[in-house]
Amino acid sequence: MVKHIVSSVKDEKLIEQRREELQKGAVSLFKQKGFHRATTREIARAAGFSIGTLYEYIRKKEDVLFLVCDAIYDEVKARMEAVIDTQETSEEALHQAVKSYFQLMDDMQDEVLVLYQELKALPKDAQEYVLDKEKEMVTLLEKVIQNSYPALSEQELSIITNNIFIQGQMWGFRRWILQKEFTLKQYTDLQFDLLKSQLGQRAKNHR
Repeated sequence: MVKHIVSSVKDEKLIEQRREELQKGAVSLFKQKGFHRATTREIARAAGFSIGTLYEYIRKKEDVLFLVCDAIYDEVKARMEAVIDTQETSEEALHQAVKSYFQLMDDMQDEVLVLYQELKALPKDAQEYVLDKEKEMVTLLEKVIQNSYPALSEQELSIITNNIFIQGQMWGFRRWILQKEFTLKQYTDLQFDLLKSQLGQRAKNHR
């Protein structure tokens, strides 16, 4: 999908470098002004480009938003894969997976907030492409839960996994409330205790 964004520059390494600069500058700008209020000239300035240079790497403003969304998901997925072991079957492995995911959401809360605020501005096919990447990340958490609680039904597994996924995002989405009441560790430990209780109850029901 990224390759479908036309660039007049032929040097692939330079394209990658410039688009990375563009993504970083755009995230900061979109956080301040939102996608719709930000102009292409402001986007170029935030990335350290002239407006002419900007249009060497994109065709339209929506291309910038797509690059931002795509890069955020790629980074989140790569970092999740680096710390989550989908082969482990212990409760500690599940705790580590949840803790690592919540830490990642804390580290990238600005990017994730921009992502979900502005995703709807993308064309439908681009939205579906980006959301397919989200499904891949949900699957990583799902595998860890399934390893520890194999008796869960598919529906139970899906609901529980998506709950964890949203809880991680909620730390950033509702930070003006949650981060006044909890440290990240307190929030993570409490959410995991509630998860264990929920999973324990479901396991009893299957006996």
